[in-house]
Parts: sequence; C-alpha cells; structure tokens
Amino acid sequence: MRYAITLSYSGADFCGWQIQPRDPSVQAGLEHALSTLLGTPIRVTGAGRTDTGVNAVGYVAHFDAPEPFDAAQMRYKLNAILPASIAVLDLRESAEDFHARFDARCREYTYFLHTVKDPFVAAFSYRCPYRLDFKRMNEAARALAGTHDFSCFEKVGGDNKTSVCTVSEAFWAPYTPTISAGGLFPRQDSSASYWYFRIAADRFLRNMVRAIVGTLLEVGRGRRTVEEFTALVTDTPQEGALPARCLAGESVPGHALFLSGIDY
Repeated sequence: MRYAITLSYSGADFCGWQIQPRDPSVQAGLEHALSTLLGTPIRVTGAGRTDTGVNAVGYVAHFDAPEPFDAAQMRYKLNAILPASIAVLDLRESAEDFHARFDARCREYTYFLHTVKDPFVAAFSYRCPYRLDFKRMNEAARALAGTHDFSCFEKVGGDNKTSVCTVSEAFWAPYTPTISAGGLFPRQDSSASYWYFRIAADRFLRNMVRAIVGTLLEVGRGRRTVEEFTALVTDTPQEGALPARCLAGESVPGHALFLSGIDY
C-alpha cells in the first residue's frame, strides 16, 4: 500500500535529502523512523534532492507499506521520534502509481537575503552588506523565464542527462521579517533591507539556484551587466569553450535556500 508524506525540515543538521554513506540525511532519518515504527525496512522516494544545509517546506515523498495503518496515528508517532529539525505535516494513503518525483510538474525555490546586520534572521537568510540595485537584478532575472540550457549554473560533475530546464517565474521582492512585523524588533528600513528571490521551474540542476542568486548579486553590485547575465542564459554553449560553470558567479550559502513548493 502506497502512502504520500509531506514534511518540512531545516537543512542545517543534514547533508541534504539523499542518503549518503557517512553523513546524516533527511531521507535516512525518515526511513529509520518508518522502519522502526512499522517493524520492516521501508524505502522512501522524495520529490528531489536538496543540497547540504538547504531547507524545505512542504516537501513530498512516498513509500510503500506491507499493511495499511492509521495515518493520523502514524504521523503523531513519527513527529514524536524524528529530530526537531524534521516535521511531518501530512500523511495519507495515495494512489498505487503515485510517484513523488516523476509526478511533480513544477518546483519552487525561495532564497532569503538581508542587507543589514540582524541576528534574528541570520540562521535562514544570507547577509549581503553591499549596496544592491534590485531593479537591475529583476531586469536580469526576467531572462531566466522560458526553456534554456542552464549548464553554466550547474555544479561540475552532475549526472543529469540534460541541462535544459523550463523556468516559469523568477523575481526579487522585499518582505518584512515576522519578528519585525510583530513589533518586537522594529526597523525603519525593513522593507528595503530584507528581500527574497523566488524561482519556479519544471526541474532544477544541482546548485542551480544558489549559482543564479550569486550571479544576480554581481549584477546588483554593478560587477556584471544585465546583458552579460542574459547572454549566460540565452547563448548556446560552444564546444571546446571554457567549462560553462566558470562563466557564472559564485554560489551563495545554502542555509538561506528553501524548497518552498511542489505542484502535482
């Protein structure tokens, strides 16, 4: 019997979603908890990989159980034995042919950034102390929409059969941190100091979002033009040229990145 499980996790304690030989992963923790409670080895298939330190909200996975069980009670038990950094939001029986990875039509990532020193957002937001031109960054981000070869933003050594992805949206927007909105830590410049980058696509490559954000920051700092960024996305890679990843900017840290939505 197949079950779909929805969870959120903080990536700080894990090497990512996928099981690794020696490092803790979200998949390994979830499989261990399910196997313990069901008394039989359970293998879990997730919607996709997340890198070391990357977080997820509403992450979807599926697994097969030999016998039916009370899903509400199982959710309660899982939350009781899983570490505090993993929370099961929903658990229910699914169609036998449901596949958490292959049935996903669109995935969304959100990257948080702040430009002022703030100890209350530092755990899940990247501090960039430089003056940034978000208007130019949004102008550059518009070039990401559509179907393109994103190999220049892909981590070297990836095992993807293709580097082509279709992006449906990509933009920067200001926000006010919850702690500021609640009046506990008010700031006069909160709307101008806290931003997020959101991107949605049919698929993503390893390190893709972090590399895109890092390159857009170069545009915002005036170290790269909008036209140069656009060329990275729209120009066809030339055979024998420099490795594509060398052409884009540095990747930003993973702690501020969230897999924030999956559409089926």
